[in-house]
Amino acid sequence: MKVLIEITGGLLIALALLHAAFPRRFRWREETAGLSLLTRQILYVHTFFIALTVFLIGLLCVTSADGLIHTGLGRRVSMGLAAFWGIRLAIQFVGYSPELWRGRTFETTMHVLFSLFWAFLTLLFLRISLG
Repeated sequence: MKVLIEITGGLLIALALLHAAFPRRFRWREETAGLSLLTRQILYVHTFFIALTVFLIGLLCVTSADGLIHTGLGRRVSMGLAAFWGIRLAIQFVGYSPELWRGRTFETTMHVLFSLFWAFLTLLFLRISLG
């Protein structure tokens, strides 16, 4: 279990770093040109803090897998992480319109892969939290 948590941490760190490519990949300069400065900056700041949170969760997994597994505090933190990723999984289906991915090979593939990853994270942290 410890190695699985550490590998998961590495994947989360990679995902966090991938956020740096979002502005270019999703053409945010062009896409947000009509937004107010405040709204545009909120988008960038919130994306940074989402990436930072995912990075820190990954770092926790890489550096403290034993603590997550074997301590009461670790199990409570894992329950919180299970809730976090479970809500993220739900948002995958209620927060994004199927129009964004249905009928598009790359987008559908990403939708399915990330849905599976969010489900995996939810179940992993739930399993840890239950001992």
